[in-house]
Amino acid sequence: MATKTTPPTALSKSGGAISKGYNFASHWEQNAPLSEQQQAAIVTLSHAVAERPFPQNLAQDPVPGQENGLPASTKENALGFEHSGAIEAVLLNTNQFYKWFTDLESAMKSETEEKYRQYVNTLTDRIQTCDGILRQVDDTLDLFNELQLQHQAVSTKTKTLHDACDRLVIEKQRLIEFAEALRSKLNFFDELENITTNFYSPNMNVVNENFLPLLKRLDDCISYVENNPQYAESSVYLLKFRQLQSRALGMIRSHVLSVLRNASSQVQSAIRSSGGSKASFSEGVEASAIYVRFKAAASELKPVLAEIESRSSRKEYIQLLAECHKLYCEQRLSLVKGIVQQRISEFSKKEALPSLTRSGCAYLMQVCQLEHQLFDHFFPSSSEDVSSLAPLIDPLSTYLYDTLRPKLIHETNVDFLCELVDILKVEVRGEQLSRRTESLAGLRPTLLRILADVHERLTFRARTYIRDEIANYLPLDEDLDYPAKLEQSVEKNPETTSAEENADVFKSWYPPLEKTLSCLSKLYRCLESEVFTGLAQEAVEVCSSSIQKASKLIAKRSSPMDGQLFLIKHLLILREQIAPFDIEFSVTHKELDFSHLLDHLRRILRGQASLFDWSRSTSLARTLSPRVLESQIDAKKELEKSLKATCEEFIMSVTKLVVDPMLSFVTKVTAVKVALSSGNQNQKLESSMSKPLKDQAFATPDKVAELVQKVSAAIQQELPLVMAKMKLYLQNPSTRTILFKPIKTNIVEAHIQVQRLLKAEYSTEEVQSVINMPSIQDLEAQLDSML
Repeated sequence: MATKTTPPTALSKSGGAISKGYNFASHWEQNAPLSEQQQAAIVTLSHAVAERPFPQNLAQDPVPGQENGLPASTKENALGFEHSGAIEAVLLNTNQFYKWFTDLESAMKSETEEKYRQYVNTLTDRIQTCDGILRQVDDTLDLFNELQLQHQAVSTKTKTLHDACDRLVIEKQRLIEFAEALRSKLNFFDELENITTNFYSPNMNVVNENFLPLLKRLDDCISYVENNPQYAESSVYLLKFRQLQSRALGMIRSHVLSVLRNASSQVQSAIRSSGGSKASFSEGVEASAIYVRFKAAASELKPVLAEIESRSSRKEYIQLLAECHKLYCEQRLSLVKGIVQQRISEFSKKEALPSLTRSGCAYLMQVCQLEHQLFDHFFPSSSEDVSSLAPLIDPLSTYLYDTLRPKLIHETNVDFLCELVDILKVEVRGEQLSRRTESLAGLRPTLLRILADVHERLTFRARTYIRDEIANYLPLDEDLDYPAKLEQSVEKNPETTSAEENADVFKSWYPPLEKTLSCLSKLYRCLESEVFTGLAQEAVEVCSSSIQKASKLIAKRSSPMDGQLFLIKHLLILREQIAPFDIEFSVTHKELDFSHLLDHLRRILRGQASLFDWSRSTSLARTLSPRVLESQIDAKKELEKSLKATCEEFIMSVTKLVVDPMLSFVTKVTAVKVALSSGNQNQKLESSMSKPLKDQAFATPDKVAELVQKVSAAIQQELPLVMAKMKLYLQNPSTRTILFKPIKTNIVEAHIQVQRLLKAEYSTEEVQSVINMPSIQDLEAQLDSML
């Protein structure tokens, strides 16, 4: 029985593909398992296709029954195989049957597996194709890896080349910068020849348009060489550059001087040609010529001077600028000095000292303002510096000072001197402050000198005035005619208004008081606080002393009470009038005391001390060293002390005048009681003193009644006269009330003491019928009615 077998070569070739397919199927089953429903559907499908239908050519033939003992189906199958050409045999025995069956089985197997073999072959071809593709891919990947390695090598070489190029570019740029820096540095040195050639050119001068740029370049070269002394031959170049700079600055100075002189000559020619006198300065043609024409003639200096001021940070240009200021001030002074001197001389001849001071300062301020404006035109950056114009302003102001000083020294009128202080402080310096400009700042030193001289002269004259008119004042008879002087004043103006009373109030004052207050009121607004304090202390002290002297003279001439009231009146006025002065009327005096030297010298002569023993307190230096004694004098406190003492003296005198009998009675009674209580006297004295008080000779009821009557008469007669004098001297009712209050208290207290004695030593009938002393309430009412 012939069978169709698969070639071993094909099977061997397809082994790898089959194993790969099996492995794929197993992986597929593991990774994608089927559900139960899907598996049931597959089983149903396998049953449906289990029995294949016969081909159409066989299915149409009738099915005969079995022949030769074989079933029909077997026969049909056999016939079917015959048609397919697989088996052609006749079964005769069992061996043939088995052989046939084996062949049939092989044929069926071959027919069943044929499509799988074809599929296997197809898969094998595909696997071989895939293996070929994989080999080509592997080869391609190998090529790509090799290409990548080559690319990396090329990239590395390219990066190295790029880095090298960058380094070369950086090095090139550095070399270029170095070359440029070297060239820029060398340019400063190379400029020496160019600048030297230009500066020594015969056509080079200050007005040349290339002069200022060359000067700026020269300054830059000098600054660079100064800042880099480490370069070779820098000192040589610096010396040459400085020589060129000195030449250039000398050219500028000569040019400035030439232009200023030319401008001054033109101005002087214009003034002479105008025919005007110098006296009319600052008016008309002269003012126009001196300022406007000078500004126009010297206008070409403005660019050069501006360039100099812009470089004033360098010391060479500071010196050059100062020289230009000096040259300018000299030329301006030559134009203005004569005119200013003539104008001030005219003021001096025509006007008094206050008017001269006012006119001279006003005129000089006008000149200074015009000069400052002109100076600001040429030197705008230097105009704020007051010292720049000092060579011009100081000589002009000095001439005014020289004119005023001799007149100040010979001036004796304090009022004129005070007026000068007002002019200088209020009008002149006040105008400076109101204008708020620096144009007048140059006058400030001269004005301060004049003011200091006026202060000095005023202080001297004030001291002289205090000494002559206050301390050494010799009163006239009419000055000491008190109280007649006050009575006449009251009789002349019985119904004056308050304004008229204030106008005539000084007439009733003692002249030194009026002079003291008038002098202090004038000096207070004119002198410094320290100077005025000393003068005020001295004036108050001598004025108080003068008033006390006058009080003693009035006491001798009129009465002691008039002297006391005069002193109280004027001390009160003095205290009241000096109160507004915001100063301390105290002065500390220092003096040297050599009183201890005599004792030291005696000890040295006795050998108890040595002159040269420096370690001891008795050495020569310590021995001959004076002591400094300080004493503080407060005129205001001394005034208060004198006023208080005078008031107490007046109070006691009035009290004694009224109640002296009562005070004497109380004193005697007190003496008797003290004598009785002492017990040291003899028996006779004790027996005489042991009698009752009313039995004493001085204390009988009649004697007591007599002294009470005397006191009552004094209260009714003497006390009203005292009150009338107080009213005459002290116009202020409150002052009289204050002064009368302790007098009233003393009178009442004396009556109270007497009443206590009467109550204790006398009977009620004796007190009421014989003595008849008034009650305290009636006494107080009687005293109050006198005010």
